[in-house]
Amino acid sequence: MSKSTSNSKAKLSKKPPVKSAKAKASAVKAVAAKSGAAKSETSKAIAKNLLPLDFKLLSKEVILQIYENMVKSRALEERLIKIYKVGDAFFWIGGPGEEAWGVPLGMLARKGRGPDYDYLHLHYRCTPTLIAMGMELIDSIRLIMNRATDPSTGGRNFSNHYCFPEWNVLPVTSPIEVQYITALGTAHVQKRQGAGAISIVTGGDAGSAEGDFASCLVWASRKGHELPMLITTQNNLWGISTGYEGQHGETNIADRARGFNIRSQVINGNDPIESYIVIKESMEYIRKTGKPAFIEAFVSRLFGHSSATGANYISHEKDCLKELEARMLKHGLVKESAVKELWTRFETEAANAQQIVKGEPPPTAESVWDHVYVGSENADWRKF
Repeated sequence: MSKSTSNSKAKLSKKPPVKSAKAKASAVKAVAAKSGAAKSETSKAIAKNLLPLDFKLLSKEVILQIYENMVKSRALEERLIKIYKVGDAFFWIGGPGEEAWGVPLGMLARKGRGPDYDYLHLHYRCTPTLIAMGMELIDSIRLIMNRATDPSTGGRNFSNHYCFPEWNVLPVTSPIEVQYITALGTAHVQKRQGAGAISIVTGGDAGSAEGDFASCLVWASRKGHELPMLITTQNNLWGISTGYEGQHGETNIADRARGFNIRSQVINGNDPIESYIVIKESMEYIRKTGKPAFIEAFVSRLFGHSSATGANYISHEKDCLKELEARMLKHGLVKESAVKELWTRFETEAANAQQIVKGEPPPTAESVWDHVYVGSENADWRKF
């Protein structure tokens, strides 16, 4: 049984995701006050940090959907780590600890193919978003186990480097933050299309030091030529093994977006209700105005950077799923029997999928030339 289940009755930690609660509240209020943040009563309350996991703000149906997707994503990630540790995969990197942010993002995205739908330029901690969009567990397992049946890469990329053209999910890349530049291209197309669709781009706090990030802010915010983009940074306070403190001159990464007159907010990304509401309001703002918005979400890194750092559970990190689960049990939104059933269902599905994928073939040597050019034109120089 998962650690999240066994500790479901644990009291909620009062320790905030970053600094003190007072310091975080001050940072959030300062950014909201200076950035043109949404003026709804909900946003004002969130800006004052008064509504942690307030179940009155969303319907029970939505809360339960968020919770189920969070459990499904965590069960998958824990299975992926096990697959790596038993030697059935070469590498793992993922997003445990970002479910409270990533799940609402996936639920709210306008899913489809082409510029009338949202484009998603994601980074390699995006499993919660893809789960919320409907990704099957077995397809993520095919990717980490490098099988030819992997729909994202044909078994030729790292774990969690997804690509789903039918949902406008562009290929996740290993070089950090390059997605901030490619997102400008799809946003330009959507601006001309005028259908209210947006380009969503996510990344980590360390990568915000890259020039691609700064260029994205410049080109998204030109007066009269603003682009319909939701630009986000998931701040887990680490860049591989380098701590966040001392690496940034600004108080918050969101301050940099505010310097370009981009509407910006700092949120507690460990609170799925706050995440859902702020993402929803930001998307509505972008669709209505055609202008960009920026969200900095403080999240946790529960299993370290990747398998390169051991991929072991870090107990002192805030666990958004454990906290949500405990609060839901306390308020009677879900019964303990239902919690156990849900975890068992997804853990069993993931374990069974691993066994199925073990029997599937790896990619052939010849397939290395596939998909290099549009239309799968063969790129083998020996055949030119």
